[in-house]
Amino acid sequence: MSTRKTSPSLQILTANRLTDGAVIYLTAAGTWATNIVRSVVAREEKAAAALLARGQRDAEAAIVVAPYLIAAIEGADGPRAASLRERIRAEGPSQPVADAVADAVARGYP
Repeated sequence: MSTRKTSPSLQILTANRLTDGAVIYLTAAGTWATNIVRSVVAREEKAAAALLARGQRDAEAAIVVAPYLIAAIEGADGPRAASLRERIRAEGPSQPVADAVADAVARGYP
């Protein structure tokens, strides 16, 4: 049985850092971190709107680029992205996954 809690109301604010393009997440301390488990999770629409407003202010201040909210999952180790696209952004390049799939196909796995 999974220990993860999924809800469309759980959201995280993400963006890219202006200086180097790194994927970053807003933390409860109001700073930006590259590790998604440090991100603050909005549990209701009003809180999500406040996070997005903060992201827009940081974009106007040339700290981040293109802030937006993503759906989140609460796991045992902290929040995670709900969608595959955002998990790839959070966990790193997809090339190792592509290599593993190519190896599996070469070995005759479906």
